[in-house]
Amino acid sequence: MLPPSVALLGLVLSAASPTPTASAVLHAQCRTHAADPRNPWALAHGMDLDGKAFRARDGRPAPDAIVAGFLHREAADAGRPARFYFDAFAPDGTPVEPHPALQVKTFLLAGHPLSHAFPAAWGPVTLRELVASLQQDFRPALATSPDGAWALDALSHVLKPGGSFQNGAGETVRIDAVMDAALGTLEAADAELAAGMKAGRPEVPKNKQGIYAHPCGGLHFFQAVAGWARFPSVRKAWGARLDAQVDVLMYRLGSEGRQYEAALVAAPAFRIPVLVQMVKFYGHWLEALGRYRDETGWKPTPAQARAVTEARAALERATLRLEATGAFRDTAALALKEPQLALDLVGDACHAARGWDLWAGAGVK
Repeated sequence: MLPPSVALLGLVLSAASPTPTASAVLHAQCRTHAADPRNPWALAHGMDLDGKAFRARDGRPAPDAIVAGFLHREAADAGRPARFYFDAFAPDGTPVEPHPALQVKTFLLAGHPLSHAFPAAWGPVTLRELVASLQQDFRPALATSPDGAWALDALSHVLKPGGSFQNGAGETVRIDAVMDAALGTLEAADAELAAGMKAGRPEVPKNKQGIYAHPCGGLHFFQAVAGWARFPSVRKAWGARLDAQVDVLMYRLGSEGRQYEAALVAAPAFRIPVLVQMVKFYGHWLEALGRYRDETGWKPTPAQARAVTEARAALERATLRLEATGAFRDTAALALKEPQLALDLVGDACHAARGWDLWAGAGVK
């Protein structure tokens, strides 16, 4: 039997250090590690969770740190306006904007008005100017590219059906045509999954094909496309086509979940990467459907609501299993050995925390 003093100490420590909840783990991971002012990609992910309220560790608003430290400017020339842009990566390899328009899309979705000015190294620059540069750089091929999700998301939040602009190549870009092409791209990428769903197959193996060739399994692309349906005219025109893509997303929950669980058993040496992928998938899945609901007024059927409940439970299990490995606590050390995995631990925690929050208190436990 333990001496009374030791037993009492154990009770005190236990009370002081309760088992963390999945939500607390995800939020702490995001807010702690995404606040690095030297990592603009991480800061953008912190904004995905906390919007305009997110700040860098040095106290600056996250977008101010991003713009001041990493935005470039090409001076106006021969009637062409000044061009503003971010590099994909900093010279030391730190991600800045590995996907076109990631930063501008983040600023827009965080709720900054186009008139908002950020402090660049040479002086203030407005979000309107950043959007204008995005439009100058935009090429319609992005509507069919896995890397197009962020630019599509940004443009769809500054334009309305019937809107257009002229890009730097002198092309008139019509947003309706761009978003219709994007929906067709999503349908083609999901074709194999749709066929498996219709055939009643329990799963479609992931082999980097179709939608799995997209970053984050194409869930950002779904968000960009589905959000355009917030306009009644678009929702009416797309109708069953968009409903079918939601059905595919529901099918993916079971299809991918089985494969992740099988991988944990078959490859125990890769437990941490597999669990990170699980957090990535379930978090992005919840975020995608939460945004779709909030932006378009979509109401899940009882079966779809049950799927959301299942996804939250799966995210909770995956997060706590990953927490038990110590990976969240050792993110800084992991970054020295496996930098991409460490980045995933940060970015995916932010998306998962937001996905969790989007369904909190919405009648889905």
